[in-house]
Amino acid sequence: MSAPRLTLRQWVGYVGFAVVLVLTAAVAVWRGDILRAGLDPQQPFQTYEPPPPVAYADPRAWAMPDVRINGAGPAVVFFVHPTTFAAAREWNGPIGDREADAYLRRVVLPNYAGPFAQAGAISAPRYRQASLYARLTLRDDAREARAFAYADIDAAFTAFLAAHPTGPIILAGVEQGGELVDRLLRTRVAPDAALRTRLVAAYLIDTVTARDRAPIPPCSGRTQTGCMLAWSQVNEGDEGAARRRLRRALVWDDRGRLVDLGGREALCVNPVTGSTDSAQVEARNHRGATNATGLEWGARPALMAREMATQCRDGLLRHTAPRRESFREQGDWTERRMARPYNLFYGDIEADVQTRLSNWLAGQSIPGR
Repeated sequence: MSAPRLTLRQWVGYVGFAVVLVLTAAVAVWRGDILRAGLDPQQPFQTYEPPPPVAYADPRAWAMPDVRINGAGPAVVFFVHPTTFAAAREWNGPIGDREADAYLRRVVLPNYAGPFAQAGAISAPRYRQASLYARLTLRDDAREARAFAYADIDAAFTAFLAAHPTGPIILAGVEQGGELVDRLLRTRVAPDAALRTRLVAAYLIDTVTARDRAPIPPCSGRTQTGCMLAWSQVNEGDEGAARRRLRRALVWDDRGRLVDLGGREALCVNPVTGSTDSAQVEARNHRGATNATGLEWGARPALMAREMATQCRDGLLRHTAPRRESFREQGDWTERRMARPYNLFYGDIEADVQTRLSNWLAGQSIPGR
């Protein structure tokens, strides 16, 4: 008995189903590429008209204008935030973008500026930050957009120093912000003996910089001041992420350009120990991770200590995976490519800052210093 023939309608139905299945599979495989392409400004940076600058004498130019919590120490902190601007068709975000500001206040400041709050007053400038797309590609246009943001940070730092001509200074930046602090160290701090004397420490959080071109000495222990801590963190065992991190890393050259890290070793200062020691550090030494997203400024988050073992290895900070649900990926595709909505080393950074500040203050009291 012969098999029944398919009608034209049935053929159309089967073909349509197959097309939908193929398209669904393609979207699943290439979804990231599709979404990334949707953020592309579609014009060379050389012909792009960036947003207008801002005068840092205006308090509105600061996300945190010299904000001090009760009982804070005598330091002043210059904090540069990471990318929070994810809108399409722009190389650099306008200052005061509503969505970018919302992410900055809800996620970035409580998680990453929070560890510095007890040290003193925090000044966090808004700036024409490179867009999220500029962090997702190594095109020359993206490098120029990231370098362009430095002019704003330099201007903000000038205003910051004018407002704080004396006393201990702490510099801190996260991801793109750490990249900009790295250049600030090279162009403003390292050549200035008076500024170097005032520097308690610089913190380049989740930032890659070349170890052989560190602008100031890397911190070798917690008693040291005037040094820098830099690390880029990956889960232990995730060698694919480690290779991608180093392959895509950009660092400053002597002409103020972002160039490939290449085969050079990245600097890793373990925030748990505050040193470049490459020994494995057991989880019992970890002072505490937190998810402070949405927390009101000045409220101290709950710290979850003894969560992770850490080790500086091959230029990256390897850490065991945190066990809590609070430290899982959250948000949409763009938010998962911005700074993590939690800080795995909040308590460690906080303790490091307090120790170095105490040592700096003790050093200032030594006769003849």
